[in-house]
Amino acid sequence: MRPLSLGLEEARELFLRQLADFLDACQDLEDFELLEASRCRGWSRLEVIEHVRDGLAQMAAAAVAFTDAPPDHDAATYWSSHPDDRDENPIAHVMWLRRTASAYGRPTAALHRLREVAETLATVVSHVPNRVVLFQGKAMRTGDFIATWIAELAVHQLDLATTADTPVGLPLAKRTIEAIADADLPGELPLTDAVLTGLGRIPAPVGIKLPVAFPVAL
Repeated sequence: MRPLSLGLEEARELFLRQLADFLDACQDLEDFELLEASRCRGWSRLEVIEHVRDGLAQMAAAAVAFTDAPPDHDAATYWSSHPDDRDENPIAHVMWLRRTASAYGRPTAALHRLREVAETLATVVSHVPNRVVLFQGKAMRTGDFIATWIAELAVHQLDLATTADTPVGLPLAKRTIEAIADADLPGELPLTDAVLTGLGRIPAPVGIKLPVAFPVAL
């Protein structure tokens, strides 16, 4: 795995743009559109949005969980493990997410909750200092911590499969995927196709061979 780090100011500016990008991509989706399948296997668009909302709420809390310990993960090594990895069968998490998303009276209500959380988080990220934070048992500099969510938001924006398929954080998502794999994606692939292929969302085009380290998971 390759090292990957972002300075706080670079990460802050890019995150705020990517957050706005994600909100724009889903704000006009209607109820039945939200119930349609996303690119994330087993998830509807509504479930992608609920996953993002939950993650952003966790991020807002962790962004001020400062520690004096040295960092032990960066923007790539963070993805080497995740609490969900304890369960090798992803179905339990898929079903939990489905139950959570179904609590809304109608799917579009999730967009209102998403925007509320995003507004709070934008304020937090705008003022967070250059410190080390604890998140999911990992210590990261705030720039790297924020960078992980730039990549995740960009990927989940692609998962929504709307016309807004050019997230501003997509180049960082590609760098993150390549850092995790410690290998480069084929240069002839367009950026969006490279990210989707590197994550296994779509197969590699005929005639293009991926390094054996792909696909990876975010």
